[in-house]
Amino acid sequence: MLQQEGQIRIPSGCAISAVINKKGVCFSGERIIKSIALMHDRSNGLGGGFAAYGIYPQFKELYALHIFYDTTEAKAKTEQFLNEHFEIEMAGRMPTRKTESIRSSPIIWRYFVRPDKARLVESELDEEEFTTRCVFRVNTTIGGAFVFSSGKNMGAFKAVGYPEDVGEFYMLDDYKGYLWTAHGRFPTNTPGWWGGAHPFTLLDWSIVHNGEISSYDANRRYIEMFGYKCTLQTDTEVITYLFDLLVRKHKLSLETAANIIAAPMWEEIAAMPKEQREYYTTLRKTYSSALVNGPFSIILGFNNGLLALNDRLKLRALMAAKQGDEVFFASEEAAIRTICPEPDKIWSIEGGRPIIVTLDPTV
Repeated sequence: MLQQEGQIRIPSGCAISAVINKKGVCFSGERIIKSIALMHDRSNGLGGGFAAYGIYPQFKELYALHIFYDTTEAKAKTEQFLNEHFEIEMAGRMPTRKTESIRSSPIIWRYFVRPDKARLVESELDEEEFTTRCVFRVNTTIGGAFVFSSGKNMGAFKAVGYPEDVGEFYMLDDYKGYLWTAHGRFPTNTPGWWGGAHPFTLLDWSIVHNGEISSYDANRRYIEMFGYKCTLQTDTEVITYLFDLLVRKHKLSLETAANIIAAPMWEEIAAMPKEQREYYTTLRKTYSSALVNGPFSIILGFNNGLLALNDRLKLRALMAAKQGDEVFFASEEAAIRTICPEPDKIWSIEGGRPIIVTLDPTV
């Protein structure tokens, strides 16, 4: 029997949403939960999550490590490693509340740490690279332990479940931040598990993504040449590491990194004015393996702001809006209007054209 139009709903991928106050004014997680909950039908309960910035002002100079443990043995091994490489200012179980639909959770702890001074000097690394390598050490060598958040004054919160239930589970209404991102997952070719839920993070970078990365293997092989390890069984993870490589390590601007990841087609480049043509030709030749192919819309969070980006053909929806000091992004206009009914401006983001929003310089 043929299905008639309107009888079934085929969602165009996952749901993503974000809001930032450019003045750095903090607000609770209730608004972002309300936004992502409106797109409930875009996810299927196999993953939901949030990233929040400005939530740990009392520990803002320390790295906040959020870690999943499958066993107490994994926890003991990880804590031994952390004590050898960091000074731990504070540690404890992540606050959660019982939620009907969130079950069989791992052991979830968080640690506020700084690199051990002697270990840092011995490593001859800066503290960001030292912390990054320690994160990968835990995730690749200690079975049953996953560091899923490692930035300063920010944190990721994710689980297997619908995003609104994940927000309730982590009690995000009790947190206040100036920037929030959210994701509701509808996995198509990767498993639904706690570590594989979005956002994916490294240091203060966080990525939420709707789509499918057909260039994943090429992108993964490229970043692994620089010491990154993809351990979380999903294609999205690689985007986080690409931005870290291009911006933190190669010292490129966010806009240039976006122009590499979603570079124009060669025929478009050929039709550009000379200076612009030479710029994009150099990027495509130098960073050919960093080009991300496939349908995608992504929101990148970082301590100073947000970046929103569509694939070159805009095969996934992504909307933007402004009202006063606040900027919003979401997969659907309704998800913005439910928390900002009368925006000053609302528009659809163009394919391959990044929108970058940063905190005001005075913040």
